[in-house]
Amino acid sequence: MGNYQSGSFLKNYSSILLLLGGIMVGSILGLVFGNGVEVIRPLGDIFLNLLFTAIIPLVFFTIASSIANLQKTEKLGKLFAIVLGVFLTTVIISAIIMLIGVLLFPIHQGITISKVALETIQESSTSSQITQLLTVNDFYEILSRKNMLALILFSFLIGFSTLRVGETGKDFARFLNSGNEVMKQLLHLIMKTAPVGLGAYFAYQVGIFGPQLFGAYAKPLALYYAVCAFYFIVFFSFYAFFAGGNQGLKLFWKNNITPAFTAVGTCSSIATIPANLEAAKQMNIPSHIRNLVIPLGAPLHKDGSSMSSIVKIAVLFALFGKDLTDPYTLITAIGITIIVSIVEGGIPNGGYIGEILAITVYGFPMEQALPAAMIIGTLVDPIATLLNANGDLICAMVVTRISEGKKWISQSNI
Repeated sequence: MGNYQSGSFLKNYSSILLLLGGIMVGSILGLVFGNGVEVIRPLGDIFLNLLFTAIIPLVFFTIASSIANLQKTEKLGKLFAIVLGVFLTTVIISAIIMLIGVLLFPIHQGITISKVALETIQESSTSSQITQLLTVNDFYEILSRKNMLALILFSFLIGFSTLRVGETGKDFARFLNSGNEVMKQLLHLIMKTAPVGLGAYFAYQVGIFGPQLFGAYAKPLALYYAVCAFYFIVFFSFYAFFAGGNQGLKLFWKNNITPAFTAVGTCSSIATIPANLEAAKQMNIPSHIRNLVIPLGAPLHKDGSSMSSIVKIAVLFALFGKDLTDPYTLITAIGITIIVSIVEGGIPNGGYIGEILAITVYGFPMEQALPAAMIIGTLVDPIATLLNANGDLICAMVVTRISEGKKWISQSNI
């Protein structure tokens, strides 16, 4: 039994362990050889270029296929509105909680990676910025990572158009589904090179900037895990109590154990869907609710990712010496977390899409900012997935309470 558990742990965490191993080896090389590690920098650049290339089609197929596969019925239409409202509410609450944590315990970092690129950012009016963020004036421009939000909006429109066409669009829907699976597999293949790519990048960073670089990650990681633990215990309990009072509280903590361990053990919201569905069934959540909330929540609802998005933004602002406390910046950060919750997909490493969006919106140099955000994303992945996946189960309870009333809980066997 012990060997099985050990083997299962290594299997589930192998990608993270390899990635962390690559970062550690790269860090050691940077400390030992200093500027000499610049010779392996191309390995990191190649990895980043592959990732940049795959991002655009991945975002398109993931979002368009998700929308195109929704079912059109009046009952589901009303329920869909409730589900989205609950998803949006918890994501915003989680982001605000993390923002409060970051403001109470600010991340300070003496190293400024680059100020040159920031000086080239062009100032423009608010209306012009909104137009540029949401749209492009030619089709080919939407195929650039610099126009990520426009691509997301376009992908949504394609998905809804496919859904509205109905039977005539079934072939196109299958194309979107097929493309989604292919692109997820491509990302999986690219991420197999991540230990080498990020290891080479980190070796370069440590070799050039020195061991004090680690200070950029220690405090934000400690802050993230502490705030997430607080949110998981306190706010999930509050949501459960809202859904069904004391009975709801007992019902959630009794049935969320398997989904929680599945989420942490696999680092995948999608892999947690079966455990969540079984738990929701045991909680007597109606089938038409659990069969919508749980699968839809895996790619669209991510409390943990919204919180990690805030931390990543705080780290980037600290690294580049910018002020995070500006009201516009804080509001934009919450907006970005909402988008991140939609685009991350439910697969390990899917958060890089959201990271690129955040970097693009704030105008940080991509080649320097993305690896830092990726490292943070990798280190927070287990607890982020726990909040993402377990949050789907708690949302199913809240949706049931809103759509079915208080009496649903009396049908549960506790």
